[in-house]
Amino acid sequence: MRDPFSLLTQLWNAGVESVSGRRSVAEALQRDGPFPASLVIAVGKAACSMFLGAQPCISPSTRSLIVSKYDHIDADCRASADTKIFEAGHPVPDKNSLLAGDAILQAIASADSRDTFLLLVSGGASALVEVLPPDLALIQLQEATTSLLGSGKSIAEINDIRSRMSQIKGGRLLGQFRGREARVYALSDVEGDALAVIGGGIGDPCRTSAKVLARVVASNAVARNAAAEEAERRGFPVRVNEESLYKDVTTLAREISKCLADGPSGVYIWGGEPTIELPPNPGTGGRNQSVALAIARHIRGASGISVLVAGTDGTDGPTDYAGAYVDGKTVDDPGEADVALRNANAGEFLDRRQCLFKSGPTNTNVMDLVIATKY
Repeated sequence: MRDPFSLLTQLWNAGVESVSGRRSVAEALQRDGPFPASLVIAVGKAACSMFLGAQPCISPSTRSLIVSKYDHIDADCRASADTKIFEAGHPVPDKNSLLAGDAILQAIASADSRDTFLLLVSGGASALVEVLPPDLALIQLQEATTSLLGSGKSIAEINDIRSRMSQIKGGRLLGQFRGREARVYALSDVEGDALAVIGGGIGDPCRTSAKVLARVVASNAVARNAAAEEAERRGFPVRVNEESLYKDVTTLAREISKCLADGPSGVYIWGGEPTIELPPNPGTGGRNQSVALAIARHIRGASGISVLVAGTDGTDGPTDYAGAYVDGKTVDDPGEADVALRNANAGEFLDRRQCLFKSGPTNTNVMDLVIATKY
């Protein structure tokens, strides 16, 4: 019998590789034509990878700035002596987020009518870069962000609230650009793939009079379809391929488990970003680990069903894990699993059973994937 977890990893990797920042930006430039940029700014978890994909735009005279999460800047980006690099806090912004925001705002404000600007945006940008209004302190932003992240609200709802607390979100960043032309390439980590929502709208051209080409160059749909194509190439029928992970973790786990129990053999793929309402003192783990454990609770005792739940950015909440693998044998103590789910402590439960999945930084961020096999 095939190793189901190995197959799930291979399908997940196929999906993630199809939406790498470097590949997505390079392909976009090939489609849209040359764009010699005098200013390049890359922001988000995939900033470094997207920046490397933009190399055809960059000359010795190009001013460049990269902002990403701690430990997400690789050696190739650091080797560029003319590039300013900031590493900042995520999912909660920190003082480096504000320093990066000031640097970006100054770079854009200094552009003149001859300048061309390439802005590369990926998930995580909302926390990684910020410019606050004078009446708002960093600690207030941090407290508000922490509260929102545990509120059960969708990322679109969270970003809408955060954009009102910002001087660069909601199209305000590009509104400061007075140059000749701009391009915005974004990796979507939101439902609907709207530039007004990705990164809180820092790439939204709604407030600028400059000529702008702005579009999404990679999304959850691209990743799901690549995973499905890989499954079919390996001879497995794909029974489900849909972007529907926009409910709370409890509801999604119940629906996914029922679909797997009632459905025929094959591969099942879901994408999106679940919501979770955290208790006052949550344990360890993120939303993907909670979904995985909740599914494992439902399929306890079932044979032939294996599931991988993981974030395409390689991060699940405030952890170093992308998610977890589960099957019918994962939950050996239903009572303990129920307590872990109530306390948002799925990570500890799954860690003890060696079910956690760690990928490291993936150079992309297009929400989450749930991939399951049924034999």
